Amino acid sequence: MGLSSAQGAEPAMAREDVCYVERALEVLGGKWTILLIHELMEEPKRFGDLRRAIPEASAKMLTMRLRELEAAGLLEREVFAEVPPHVEYRLTPRGKALRDAIEELRKWGVEYCPCS
Repeated sequence: MGLSSAQGAEPAMAREDVCYVERALEVLGGKWTILLIHELMEEPKRFGDLRRAIPEASAKMLTMRLRELEAAGLLEREVFAEVPPHVEYRLTPRGKALRDAIEELRKWGVEYCPCS
């Protein structure tokens, strides 16, 4: 007795859904990544602004995460020709597309993980 095409498609589709979650987590799963994106949602920010917003993160870690997000196409880095150098980070349209997902995470945190 063979499986119908509809029955056979369910496991493949479920695996495909898991694949998309895995791929998203490869980009977003690093420590401080979601917080960096959240900080950049409203406006571009300088590195110092991001350090003050996430004081628990080391400068080295923030630099590494910012480079990863730039490589993933979620943010762009703009260097202004000034002395001292002025660098701003801003989300790309691809990064801004995470707004709803991050807002849902925030709502979930409000309901289930209250700050002490």
